[in-house]
Amino acid sequence: MAQVSQRTVFNGSALVRLLSRLTDADVREPRQATADRLSQWFGWTDAISLSAALDGAVATAAAPSRARASASAEERECVRARAALAKAVAEDGAVAAAVDFTPFRRRHLALQQAMEAGIGPLRGRLRALLAARSPAMARLAAVDVVMEQVLAAREHSLLAAVPALLEKHFTRLRQASPETTGEAEGEAEAGEWLHVFRKDMKNVLLAELDFRFQPIEGLLEALRMRPPECHE
Repeated sequence: MAQVSQRTVFNGSALVRLLSRLTDADVREPRQATADRLSQWFGWTDAISLSAALDGAVATAAAPSRARASASAEERECVRARAALAKAVAEDGAVAAAVDFTPFRRRHLALQQAMEAGIGPLRGRLRALLAARSPAMARLAAVDVVMEQVLAAREHSLLAAVPALLEKHFTRLRQASPETTGEAEGEAEAGEWLHVFRKDMKNVLLAELDFRFQPIEGLLEALRMRPPECHE
């Protein structure tokens, strides 16, 4: 079996570290601070939108009891949606015996689409709840809208490259295994390397799910905060 590099990588998200380990890529510490790199992704129109969000109008706060009830319901829905997506990642029986990467690519793309379809509406509803809490929370929700607009295209481009990285890992494992031949074989003949790849692919998808849920976790954390009391 091919041995995956165990080099420790200290930079980036869990998804980046995992992909670096599986593809034996060297991820170096960036020279620029995160804020400096992020500022390079903002065009002048993005900067105007961000400024407008920070100086946004005051939202009308919902009744505290109703807002708390809605937040609790949305938090439960977030937990349910995440569990459903994680379960879908774990259920890979349809490609269990595949020794060609094409079915794995289709599955990965389908799960990415499912994540986008499930997480996007959650983020929008959490922002709406946040916007009804207080003026400060409304500005935070508006900032999240701008950040999503600025980062969405870059995020989509980077995540779209993940299947290609997995394919390289798949090919390396298959070629390095003494159990494989030049002919297509079933799972029983493919042996350990295919089980290793399936496990690695699941871990990558779960890391991607964690990455995609980071904005959701941030909005939920803001909703859990007690709004400041008003004093006359």
